[in-house]
Amino acid sequence: MNLSLASQAKNSLADSANAPFLSVVVPIHNEYDNLPLLVDAIADVVKRADLPYELICVDDGSTDGSTDLLKQLASDRPNLKGIIFRRNYGQTAAMAAGFSNARGNVIITLDGDLQNDPEDIPMLLAKLDEGYDLVSGWRKNRQDAALTRLLPSKIANWLIGRVTGVKLHDYGCSLKAYRAEVVADMNLYGELHRFLPALAFIEGARITEVPVRHHARRFGKSKYGLGRTFRVVMDLLTVWFMRKFLTKPMHVFGLFGLGSVTLGTLIGLYLTFIKIVMGASIGDRPLLILAVVLFLSGLQLLCFGLLAELLMRTYHESQGRPIYRIREVVSAEATDSEATV
Repeated sequence: MNLSLASQAKNSLADSANAPFLSVVVPIHNEYDNLPLLVDAIADVVKRADLPYELICVDDGSTDGSTDLLKQLASDRPNLKGIIFRRNYGQTAAMAAGFSNARGNVIITLDGDLQNDPEDIPMLLAKLDEGYDLVSGWRKNRQDAALTRLLPSKIANWLIGRVTGVKLHDYGCSLKAYRAEVVADMNLYGELHRFLPALAFIEGARITEVPVRHHARRFGKSKYGLGRTFRVVMDLLTVWFMRKFLTKPMHVFGLFGLGSVTLGTLIGLYLTFIKIVMGASIGDRPLLILAVVLFLSGLQLLCFGLLAELLMRTYHESQGRPIYRIREVVSAEATDSEATV
């Protein structure tokens, strides 16, 4: 049976030096003025909630002095861990590094620009305790430019929801709460950090969202722009394929391949008929070229499907990664043992 967050926090309090209950992950890139305010705000909120915690700030190749400031802050605060990248790798890499180094039962992520409000952390934890595996923030009253940020975001959220099947108002909000097991075996690449709810949904996670506060940026400038659109669309195609065909790639390659081979064969039979029976010349007909192209393309797609099946099996077997996820095991024996305890 799953323990409530309160029970897990109580257990963590007894052994907080080794395993904090809460891990707060914050990617940082050129946030010199925001960083000390953010660290203090998070510490204040979590201490008031009386939770053993760790704060993991991932410096993603900052060039404004944030790196040295993070080192200084980490040396003075035992709960703060700074991870310094050698260069700028992007927010997805920073999130992945934070997840890999997090030791808590629950992981909270938020941006380092103070636009997310740490005061919303207890609300996310309370919602998580209702039985969800991932709680996503919804910047209902978002304080950003309408044309360059809000409009593209609304279009992207609608498109992502349609493609992935996970209907959220705000995929781009970094303020989220995760049970640690949900992100334990996620491998993030490209711009996949914004698709974390969809990736968690693929793993069978229960997901919800709550409205959260959003503030206008006080210091520094935004790192987001319309230039990310192409990368997001490409990653969206990747997520769609993973959701539909991760363990059965032959179903998509085979479908198109078999259709192409069948159509090419039918055209070829038609051309053979009019050549033999009607005595017509077919050497200069575009249909002949089309039949050959369709047939060969179909064979290639079938071969791609077979190769994808082999790669998928190698991927799962080499990592010991199962093709299923168990939420809990229920039995009379387990019930009796719990009653005895």
